[in-house]
Amino acid sequence: MKTDRRRFLLAAGAAALAASLQAQADGLAEIRQRGSLRVAVYNGFVPWSDKGNGIDVELAQALGKQLGIATQVVGYNADEDMDDDLRNMVWKGHYLGQQPSDVMMHVPVDSYLQGKNEKVKIFGPYHLETIAVARIQRIGSIRGSAATALEVFTREKIGVEGRSLADAFLLGVLNGRLRENVVHFNSVAAAVEKLKAGDLAAVMGPRSEIEQALGKDNRFTLEVVQMPELKINSWPIGMAVKAEETALADTVGEALRVLQKNGTVASIFARHGITYVQPTL
Repeated sequence: MKTDRRRFLLAAGAAALAASLQAQADGLAEIRQRGSLRVAVYNGFVPWSDKGNGIDVELAQALGKQLGIATQVVGYNADEDMDDDLRNMVWKGHYLGQQPSDVMMHVPVDSYLQGKNEKVKIFGPYHLETIAVARIQRIGSIRGSAATALEVFTREKIGVEGRSLADAFLLGVLNGRLRENVVHFNSVAAAVEKLKAGDLAAVMGPRSEIEQALGKDNRFTLEVVQMPELKINSWPIGMAVKAEETALADTVGEALRVLQKNGTVASIFARHGITYVQPTL
């Protein structure tokens, strides 16, 4: 009886594994049969994705080309947090009726985020984002590097996007002594506009967004933040698929590696004037 039971359990396990592998293969085959890879990007997220343009849009299209399949890039509005975005864009869809996509761009490749989102698989890091400070170039009250010494902002104004990593850092650092001089904006671009107008001494935020907003204005210095108080000053950006779509993740991941190796990814960043940093995961 024990032998029969063991055989039954082994057979059941093998059947479950076969069904799982078949479902993975069917998911990728379904995409090819459909004729297009549906890729989710954020709406209004310059320089990454905005009105059909941006780094994430071009990278999605390049991935589709590498796979030999058309790419349908779909824009989604950001929700309250990344957990909501993963639900809306990848595994369930939005409650207002927008269906999920096959692949989502611009997902932090983070073990904690992965651990609390078991319905998705996060993979394929394609850029290392960093926190940076753009500051006006003058000898006066800002001396040295504003990216390594923040004491100056007890006297000078610094702009940030509200409810961001840079915002939380500046409000808490130096025992809160900078609070009165931290100015909040709806976006990094809006903060940089005030910097250009002379209303701020500096702006802190993701380097890519600051670079995009500064353009070729050489009145300002941009420095990556190097401070022990900032526990997270960089993070890899990657993609996500439904948890069961491991075959799709492997296929897209391999296509990404080819595009990184042949210089396609770097050239996309260069066209947008953004410094590309390849993750070393």
